[in-house]
Amino acid sequence: MRSSCLTATTRPDFSGFGLVRGLLSMLDESSEFGARAARRLREEKLAWLTTVSPRGTPQPVPVWFLWDEPDSILLYSRPGMPKLRNLEHNPDLRLHLDGDGRGGNIVVCLGEGRVSSDPPADRLPEYVSKYTWGFERNGWSAAQFASLYSVSIRITVRRIRGH
Repeated sequence: MRSSCLTATTRPDFSGFGLVRGLLSMLDESSEFGARAARRLREEKLAWLTTVSPRGTPQPVPVWFLWDEPDSILLYSRPGMPKLRNLEHNPDLRLHLDGDGRGGNIVVCLGEGRVSSDPPADRLPEYVSKYTWGFERNGWSAAQFASLYSVSIRITVRRIRGH
């Protein structure tokens, strides 16, 4: 299997890898990998956010997220959570989508996360539409979720890799 990778610091030939390099990092949806990765970033409901503790220990947690094409991801957190302290100490992070259980269908976003001033989740129709099932499963309204998960985190994606 060939691995795909997008970097902000190198300029390799990305033909056949599903990624293109421009002013902003974006997926080439005309390629097999790019189309699949973009679809998954739009549609997947759960991702694994990995931050690093001040002691250097990776800290993966499941998160709900919204991909703001082409190079930004938005998610929400409860105040005071370890991921917020970790990002304050070190903004480098990884956002992983689950693979197919056999080592394939891998999508990993490498980026930098910061607490942001994005609107609360209940004011973003795209977010509410994507996660209504989760609100209902947990017995929340969108407004209750926004009150509980009141800290927005904006991830700037620097690279997307996978196969």
